[in-house]
Amino acid sequence: MPARVDHTVTSGTFSLDGQTFDVDNNVWVVGDDVECVVVDAPHDVDAILRTVGGRRVTAILATHAHDDHVRVAPQLAAATGAPVLLHPADRVLWDMVHPDTPPAGELADGQRIEVAGTALTVLHTPGHSPGACSFHAPGLGAVFTGDTLFAGGPGATGRSYSDFGTIIGSIRERLLTLPPETTVHTGHGDSTTIGREAPHLDEWISRGH
Repeated sequence: MPARVDHTVTSGTFSLDGQTFDVDNNVWVVGDDVECVVVDAPHDVDAILRTVGGRRVTAILATHAHDDHVRVAPQLAAATGAPVLLHPADRVLWDMVHPDTPPAGELADGQRIEVAGTALTVLHTPGHSPGACSFHAPGLGAVFTGDTLFAGGPGATGRSYSDFGTIIGSIRERLLTLPPETTVHTGHGDSTTIGREAPHLDEWISRGH
């Protein structure tokens, strides 16, 4: 059975730099009826486990370590036995959320993660955070961008450990070079496509966000 993408939305808060916001986060589960990986672990471990169902979780992939993306990652790891994988450049953010529970492994640019007969390639896409990563699954015609690219533009860069020029470089060089029909599954809000977003790059640069 071919791999597929399952999805749920969880609700909670995002806190950084002394501010807290209510947010809804996407959770993406990639796999077949036997095994899967989970992209991000925000807010509600029970909701994620319901989406997983009875499948074996082989890895929990963190697009980045803001608290609204990794809040229940240790709980999910404990419930499934799967390792949490995070790019080491985001460890400073992870340690703000889980100072006593390190991630089990690291993500690296170009790394291939195999699940259910399909491959996800890690793309280091910093800017929203230093270790932000996207996961490209060409066999599914999809990329999972976390908070790097949304429908309508780049992720926010107005808080600590973020940089607008860096995120624009990541989007231009790592994401907009993917096939235009590639579906972009984001960390918040609706999915889009590379082809839909690519024409607006100059507009984003001009507006500065």
